[in-house]
Amino acid sequence: MESTLASSKGTTNAVGKWFRRNLQTSMIIILMIVIWIFFSFLTKGAFIKAQNVSNLFRQMTVTSILAVGMVLVIVTGGIDLAVGKFAGFVSVIVAYLQAFVWYKLIPDQPFLAATLSVIAGLAVGILVGMLEGYIISYLGVPAFITTLGFQWIWNGAILLVTGGRTIPANQPFFSYIAQGYLPPWLGWAVAGISVLGIFYTMFNSRIQKRRYGFSTNKLSLDLARAIALSLVIIIYVFMVNRYNGVQVPVLIMVIVGFVMAYLGTNTPFGRHAYALGGNMEAARLSGINIKKNVFLIFVLMGLLCGVAGIVLASYVGYGTISAGQGYELDAIASCILGGTSPLGGSGTVFGALIGSLIMASLTNGLQLLNVTPAWQYMVKGAILVGAVYIDVYFKKNR
Repeated sequence: MESTLASSKGTTNAVGKWFRRNLQTSMIIILMIVIWIFFSFLTKGAFIKAQNVSNLFRQMTVTSILAVGMVLVIVTGGIDLAVGKFAGFVSVIVAYLQAFVWYKLIPDQPFLAATLSVIAGLAVGILVGMLEGYIISYLGVPAFITTLGFQWIWNGAILLVTGGRTIPANQPFFSYIAQGYLPPWLGWAVAGISVLGIFYTMFNSRIQKRRYGFSTNKLSLDLARAIALSLVIIIYVFMVNRYNGVQVPVLIMVIVGFVMAYLGTNTPFGRHAYALGGNMEAARLSGINIKKNVFLIFVLMGLLCGVAGIVLASYVGYGTISAGQGYELDAIASCILGGTSPLGGSGTVFGALIGSLIMASLTNGLQLLNVTPAWQYMVKGAILVGAVYIDVYFKKNR
């Protein structure tokens, strides 16, 4: 009996230490839960109905894809103000190819047309990312100025490509990218693989830490975190399967999130990015190639803008003159809300996804309550300023 009580007390102490050590992460999770309870109560349960949950997660996909790339950019002390309009430009290019190029060259092969459009969108993203990265890292132009200039360039480029008109991008197969659903059985299969991946990652992380002499959390704490995350996935799949199933763009978002999280925490590339943000001079003296790393980060950001632009074109079904408008602000806000420090050096992909979900939840909930757009902007702005203040406060105390 005494040993059981001692074990329970030890676990409680471990949980308390984890919350104190990860106070920012804990607070954003609590904030998200509070927001969901608040809107569920005011909308009389409409906010948490299967259809609305499905729409909510679909709405956050473009912002989330941009946000997980923006994490590494901000972590290094940089910023990218062009991601929204660049994603919009990619969406317009993809729509143009669908409507005017592939329609004439391969009119009876919609799957091939969709595939070529995706390849073209990704290629544009990588090439532009290389251009921006070269200007910032090797020519020494500050990221703020470079990306602000490119934001204007993409505004003009979108007007040139569209000619001021709307271009349809709702061709078969291509529409499935952001409007399709997985069959219920496949959704459960993906959930099962995700749960196995969570537990494998948790146990593998513990093994690696012990191998290199690092301390590990109590097993009960790591298990509790893995079980909690697994339950979230299972509940999500259960709810959306009551509507039409797991959305394809959400699956794309999750895959991008897992890949970016792995790059950020398990590769030299990711560790160097955090080192640059923590102390660039110390990173240089330790032998890190600063120019190369910054260049690669912007190439990666360009690739993710390509992915986001493809999903945006498929989701909206058109390439428009306003494509991508404001997405850069939502992406940056998602990172900051998720605990990425605007001063650089700290931030996580998981936090950015939670921040993106908070932003989407606020927009969705306020729309359900018929709150005017003016007040929506004011509420989101106030929450963002509060999040930055909390980050600065914790930095000072540390």
